[in-house]
Amino acid sequence: MKVLSLVQGTPEWLAHRRATHNASDAPAMMGASPYVKRADLVRQRATGIEREIDATTQAIFDRGHEVEPKLRALTESIIGEELYPVTAVSDDGYLGASFDGVNISETIIFEAKQSNAAKEATVMGGSIPVADYWQIVQQFAVCETAERCYYSVGDGETVADMLIRRVDVDHDIPNLRAGWKQFDADVAAYIPAEKPEAPITGRAPETLPVLRVEAQGMVTFSNLAEFRSNAMAVLGAINRDLQTDEDFADAETTVKWCKGVEDRLEAAKSNVLAQMQSVDEVCRTIDTVNAETRKVRLELDRLVKTEKEHRRAELVANGVAAVRAHYDSVSATLGEHGLGIPATLTSDIGSAIKGKKSLTSMRDAIDTAVAAAKIDASQRADRIRANIAVLGGFKDHAHLFADRVQLCATKAPEDLRNLATARVAEHKQREAERLEAERARIRQEEAARIDREQQAAQAAQQPNNPPKGNEARAAAEPPSLKVDAARKSTGATIKLGDINACIAPLSITAAGLATLGFTPVGSSGAAKLYAESDLPAIYSAMSAAINRVARDYRMAS
Repeated sequence: MKVLSLVQGTPEWLAHRRATHNASDAPAMMGASPYVKRADLVRQRATGIEREIDATTQAIFDRGHEVEPKLRALTESIIGEELYPVTAVSDDGYLGASFDGVNISETIIFEAKQSNAAKEATVMGGSIPVADYWQIVQQFAVCETAERCYYSVGDGETVADMLIRRVDVDHDIPNLRAGWKQFDADVAAYIPAEKPEAPITGRAPETLPVLRVEAQGMVTFSNLAEFRSNAMAVLGAINRDLQTDEDFADAETTVKWCKGVEDRLEAAKSNVLAQMQSVDEVCRTIDTVNAETRKVRLELDRLVKTEKEHRRAELVANGVAAVRAHYDSVSATLGEHGLGIPATLTSDIGSAIKGKKSLTSMRDAIDTAVAAAKIDASQRADRIRANIAVLGGFKDHAHLFADRVQLCATKAPEDLRNLATARVAEHKQREAERLEAERARIRQEEAARIDREQQAAQAAQQPNNPPKGNEARAAAEPPSLKVDAARKSTGATIKLGDINACIAPLSITAAGLATLGFTPVGSSGAAKLYAESDLPAIYSAMSAAINRVARDYRMAS
């Protein structure tokens, strides 16, 4: 948290608030404030035109400033520490908050609200008032070292308070930041209305001219012609093209007005008839105007219902289209991990206008619902990107994550990291077991082969029991071995140089043969002589040594 050298209420402090995402605006930004609509806050930030504070509202603010130090003193007596009003921003400067109180170690924050029966009842019930919840969340987001918040509602004499711990709201800090991010996007895309919206009050047509009829056995006077002309003109000018809230309000008021005209005309007709005079023309005129009035009333009544449903459907469709467009733009950056649009999107947006009467209130409700849906989509996308980054750390084992799309869409990053680590560890364990089994098989095969060769060598040294079949072929001399027939007789010898000539391009020394268990049987000058009959065993021993080295190399790799 970065503390600013600002005194709350000064012009410098007010200027800072205009340029910062304030904690006190967080409820309105999240569409949870009963005092300021989200659309109004967007318009205010986009245009710089702040709402005017009337005398009554200002009096409420002034009363709050009077109560705040009293509530702070009560809280200080409870916690045994001093609290100081502080204006600060988060470490990244994105979020701001004007704290009613912070202790010196910045582990406790304090929020005071003047006496409010509804809030007091909510606090006594152990809940944070909805209108203030997001303000508290943002205060924790700004003061990252704060562990708890003391929330007080009262008049300075009596108080209802509650302790709010960070763990109670910490999970919503990402939601808050995502909300401000979407709010910034809405402010940037804001387009001013063509004309300011005024409070809508229905307006009916001007009153029809008074119908005067006097009869004394006959009609002695009437203004029927003038009445009929004016009445038809008024009725004909009634608007049937309903587009705005004002149009709908006018139409609904006109429907009631038409019913009143019908009643008055019926009364006038009854009055004439009561004079017991044949007044056919009067009755026809009254009937004509009465019928036209009734026709207009029924037509407008039907139009109000039909057009209002049409407008409701249109607003919902536009809201759904806006959310779909946001999903498309986000998914374009995610490749195969593109977001799926919720099946309940239309019903969710539609439910936002339940109970709303005017088009303006419907638009506000839908704008808030659309913003919430966009925030949710952006958060899902951020979580998927974080999960993609997690799996990127396991790219050497990408084959273990064929279900990566589902995992990235459903797992929290830390959970996915734990899952990936477990999968890789399990894979390495299986691979180690497979390699060990392979090494064991190779050792068994090598041992069996060496055993066969040794048996063949032993059999070759026994003339009366010559090897047969595969054993004979395994013990056969190398094709390159060329010695005189005389040397193959009993007692024949062979020089070390001749042995090396037979195994070329390899070679071996007398010391090397000695390590294999073969010693010279004599010498001829400097040449060492070995028993000709030992040659098969010598070759087998050399081959076994080479195979052993090759086997150990394969196992080590």
